[in-house]
Amino acid sequence: MALTKQERRDRIRKRIRKIVSGTDQTPRLSIFRSNKQIYAQLIDDRTGNTLAHASSLDKEIAAAEGNKTEKAAQVGKLIAEKAKAINIETVVFDRGGYLYHGRVKSVADAAREGGLKF
Repeated sequence: MALTKQERRDRIRKRIRKIVSGTDQTPRLSIFRSNKQIYAQLIDDRTGNTLAHASSLDKEIAAAEGNKTEKAAQVGKLIAEKAKAINIETVVFDRGGYLYHGRVKSVADAAREGGLKF
């Protein structure tokens, strides 16, 4: 029986989440990618709180020119800035079942350039 893309992604996501968990000192950098937008959150899994978030829907990113990969890089820079503002330097990366390629890689690389360590 063949799996759909969503079922395959859910299996991978669950496999990742068994291992990756965030705390208040090292939150989980969670990525969600839709067909048009990309979202990033810093999550403390112990309390279930989102500490910071950024997306391609933010006004400064949505108004900028560029393709989806370039906007994803801007999301990575923005989440790194917001993390530094709340004194977070290290995170654990949760790619959310997506391949580490394209927009997901672009967010991760830009967050590293912004000063996050993972």
